[in-house]
Amino acid sequence: MEGGNGNRGSSFSQSRHSRGRGRGRGRGHRFRSNQSKVSSFDERVTSSSSGSRASTSVLGDKQEEDAQPSSNFVGTCPYMCPGEILERTQRENMRDLAVFERLNGNPRKSSPALAIKKFCRTISTKYVQASDLRPIAVLENTLNYLLSLLESKEHSFEEVHDFIFDRTRSIRQDITMQNIVDNKAIYMYEGMVKFHVVSHYKLWCSISDPNTASMHHLNLEQLTKTLTSLFNLYEANRNSNYVHENEAEFHSLYVLLHLGSYSQPMGEPLSLWFRRVSTPVLKSKEMCFARRILRSSQLGNYKDFFRTAAAQASYLQFCIMMPFINEVRALALSCINFGGYKLHPYPLLDLSKYLMIKESDLESFCHSCGLEICTDESGNKLLPTKQTTFRHPKGEFQSYSFVGLQEYEKL
Repeated sequence: MEGGNGNRGSSFSQSRHSRGRGRGRGRGHRFRSNQSKVSSFDERVTSSSSGSRASTSVLGDKQEEDAQPSSNFVGTCPYMCPGEILERTQRENMRDLAVFERLNGNPRKSSPALAIKKFCRTISTKYVQASDLRPIAVLENTLNYLLSLLESKEHSFEEVHDFIFDRTRSIRQDITMQNIVDNKAIYMYEGMVKFHVVSHYKLWCSISDPNTASMHHLNLEQLTKTLTSLFNLYEANRNSNYVHENEAEFHSLYVLLHLGSYSQPMGEPLSLWFRRVSTPVLKSKEMCFARRILRSSQLGNYKDFFRTAAAQASYLQFCIMMPFINEVRALALSCINFGGYKLHPYPLLDLSKYLMIKESDLESFCHSCGLEICTDESGNKLLPTKQTTFRHPKGEFQSYSFVGLQEYEKL
């Protein structure tokens, strides 16, 4: 079995550095290059197109917030938000400005450099003019500006996420209404998928808050839509067996979203989905890694699961996997507890190395699973087996570190 990728991430604005086996690096972006429930591929367009617009809709239908694509529209708005008598002025008068859009903190004043077009749930090209839509160059600049806000230290991640969440939906809507399906659209969609993937992990870290739990659920929905649209863009720009630079990793994220006993992706089963994936992508290191992780999880081979994840996971793959890590740890405890020999308790230190968790954290995790810990004459902590009190914790697991991937947790 081929291994996965070996690159690690450093920060949103820094390129990823190499660890283990390297792999091709992506072009410069605010995110690391080569980073629930996902629906199946939409119906593929029958003819490939490398132009900026396609006669057949690739991003239309319900995929992109009810926007109706049109190959006739070319946006002319030069700003991130239509101004003058349009949206920006109206929102200033209504005090409908996000904290990031206020000029000098004034809730009734913004500027072209701060205001960004809001998402509108129902919109039709019948009532839209070219001046309402932003061309691809303006959309690129808008997205780069939005992603730069992730470096903000003045606001919580939840507040930043909520703003970017809405404005990136508006970007996707503008792309859809102009039916832009070229490589620039692919690059932008990859950036937006990365945003939702990173948010998937960061929001999960504080999911005990009911408000954050709701944000996490909504983020997963948008991750679904954005990732599916990205797959369609790859197909619309397919030339023979050519594989886009980051295509393999984004397909691997789809596979990893199937981790966990409660993961029931919408659409076709994964076995059928694999049949639609091109051979070069299917044989890539990233996909081999994801399939190995999924298989180890399903077979209960927790040693291989954690060893492979620690050695080969990219930052984006880590973000998708982390919400399921403790479920695999609970499965490992269940196997050891019911399958172990009662007269030989399991050394907690050895078990912590297998499960990539600190010994103190593992003791806490055992208690949350209803298992007691004992100590031998030398002071070593042990896990007695055959305990009848084992249970899966109710609700969400507490967040524990992944030893070997701590550098990701600091990002």
